Amino acid sequence: MQTFQAADRAPERAPIFVGGLDRCGKTLMRLSLSAHPNIAMSRRTYMWNYFYNRYGNLKERANFERCLAAMLRHKPMGMLGPDAERIRREFWQGEPSYACLFALFHAHYAERAGKSRWGDQLGLIERYADPIFAAYPGARMIHMVRHPCDQYADSTAPADRRAGKAGAAAARWLSSIALAERNQRRYPGSYKVVRYESLASQREATLRDVCGFVGEVFVPAMVTLEGSMRFGEDRGHGSQPSPAPVSLSPRQAAFIEHYAARQMATLGYQPQLAGLTSRDRLAATLIDWPANLARAAAWRALEALQHRTPPQIGRRLAFGSMK
Repeated sequence: MQTFQAADRAPERAPIFVGGLDRCGKTLMRLSLSAHPNIAMSRRTYMWNYFYNRYGNLKERANFERCLAAMLRHKPMGMLGPDAERIRREFWQGEPSYACLFALFHAHYAERAGKSRWGDQLGLIERYADPIFAAYPGARMIHMVRHPCDQYADSTAPADRRAGKAGAAAARWLSSIALAERNQRRYPGSYKVVRYESLASQREATLRDVCGFVGEVFVPAMVTLEGSMRFGEDRGHGSQPSPAPVSLSPRQAAFIEHYAARQMATLGYQPQLAGLTSRDRLAATLIDWPANLARAAAWRALEALQHRTPPQIGRRLAFGSMK
């Protein structure tokens, strides 16, 4: 096997990352990519979230051993079937860095699957675009997006849509879109936003476009998902998904669509609901807007705190949960 520097920097071997919010089509995109004969995709390894820069300089063998031991204890790593001794041996043949260590886990997994290229799916991965592109210059990152009302409706049970939660959902969606806009500007040609609606309704055309982006030849199996690399929670994902209809109250949807109007328009999303009744407008003004704005502000404050102190407070809580 080639070393990390030789293999993962070559365009045809560069890794592929799939990110975005929950219920935006990340799993379907990963399954489609993994059906390609050249691409091995894993899911939710959380390497960058939980291990990146957490154990000091890995050029010091003690730090490397502490990090490797922690990764081997981390349950999601089991899906990759890591060979600890091989990782130890090959790590010191190249640049002793976190990116090199992470790549070895993935590259060994891809090799065992008979594929030449690896990738990973994780909702927070777009936050690590800077160190990822610095480490893997040829990498490609796909950011899945969805209409904010559909995304919120599909990710939260109706009984759990308490007052103000639409505000947190809107702030969370806007944070994701801000990352997409920022990363597209910074890494043109390497960062692509894909709408879930396009993947669901124009499957083949969207995947052909994605193949052009990652530098692979489209194969029909990507549409049928034949031969895709699945994990336990993937069994329910069929080959003919369709966007879920809006199932929010008019007041919830109206707040989200007003609060995120500019970003929705940029992505080509149109408002889905008619205007509110006079009674609903009054209730929205007196009850919904204050509660939603307060929850949005609270979400942003927690996110900022976690951004400043990631080793002490994991970002996963703010970005992955609205409770």
